[in-house]
Amino acid sequence: MTPGLSDTRTAAGSELEELLAAPLGLRERKKLKTRRAIRSAAFDLFAEQGYEATTVDQIAALAEVSPSTFFRYFPTKEDVVISDDYDPLMENGFRSRPADEPLMESLRQAMIGPLRQVLAAERDEVLLRMQLFREVPAIRARSMVEQQHTGERLSALIAERTGQSAEALEVRALVAALLAASTEAVMYWAEHDGKPDLADLVNTAISALDPARR
Repeated sequence: MTPGLSDTRTAAGSELEELLAAPLGLRERKKLKTRRAIRSAAFDLFAEQGYEATTVDQIAALAEVSPSTFFRYFPTKEDVVISDDYDPLMENGFRSRPADEPLMESLRQAMIGPLRQVLAAERDEVLLRMQLFREVPAIRARSMVEQQHTGERLSALIAERTGQSAEALEVRALVAALLAASTEAVMYWAEHDGKPDLADLVNTAISALDPARR
């Protein structure tokens, strides 16, 4: 049997889970733990036998939950791939930046810092996610929903900092550019089998949007 992705996880994974759980109450922490257990089981199976060959029943069995519990957390199998719990890390990172720091620098640091934490704990899982995103049309189609959620959270952060409306054209255009640049960096990384460092690629992509960094 091929070792699963869980065999590569280290203390960095526990540290990441603690960061994600820190602001949550007991009930939400339990939900997070279940959600991450389901996702972990799914990616172990995807790595071992392929995405198409893996069924929801198999994922549920490995995660030791019922299929109905699976669907309470993930409406479709595609959602296991496209959804994650990382946006709060970005939000916390942004809010921790100095209020007088240039907006683009705060956004850069809020995206790059958490990404490095995630990669330290779950690099292989992230790489498999991105490769599946490239290869499976149904995943690409569903990913628009998750990208919209991330965009809304980014817009809210920018509005919070600048006093602009989250629906202002300037805000929406900036968010669209950030997401597009980040997506291109991630796709480049997946196309090159996880090389070079993803955080460095995202940093380079964001720099292309910032005249002060060119």
